[in-house]
Amino acid sequence: MRELLVGPARYSELQVGLPGIATNLLAERLRTLEDAGVVQRQLDTGTKGVIYALTPWGTELRDTVAALVNWSTPLMVPGPRGDSFRTHWLKVALEALMHGRSTEVPAIVGVEVDGTLVTVHVDRTGPHVALDDDGRPETVLRAEPAVVLGLASGMLTVEQAIAAGDFRGEAKDFATVFGPADRT
Repeated sequence: MRELLVGPARYSELQVGLPGIATNLLAERLRTLEDAGVVQRQLDTGTKGVIYALTPWGTELRDTVAALVNWSTPLMVPGPRGDSFRTHWLKVALEALMHGRSTEVPAIVGVEVDGTLVTVHVDRTGPHVALDDDGRPETVLRAEPAVVLGLASGMLTVEQAIAAGDFRGEAKDFATVFGPADRT
């Protein structure tokens, strides 16, 4: 479920995101979730292969996962502490941590962790988070996951996050997206 909350995925992508899972166990879990109406197989028009996606009912888990993300922030911010971490999980975490944040003047920035760019666009409708968006924003913070999570949760200020990472671009754009004045 965690992998599919990020977006539809091929079987091989699910295997990579779930290190150590036996292929027969993954296939069984996908069949069980499909039979229950939580997951559906779809044709990937780009590759003509099969991808797995959440059904509308399955996507309702997003609110539950978001509540867990917000609850667990004090545990996430110090970092994985030996647990496995996949950068694409930041999409779900940032959407949850930034829920309700908006700004009248739209801004777009990027955060880069382990070579993966996560684009965050905030406007009056709220935050929009994308992985490896087509265009690279001019303002990007390259940092450790703990810094990005601390920033999005409000446990770190924009200034602290910029000081802890490699920053390029306009600090005002970064403050528009992540600063405390943007919370509604």
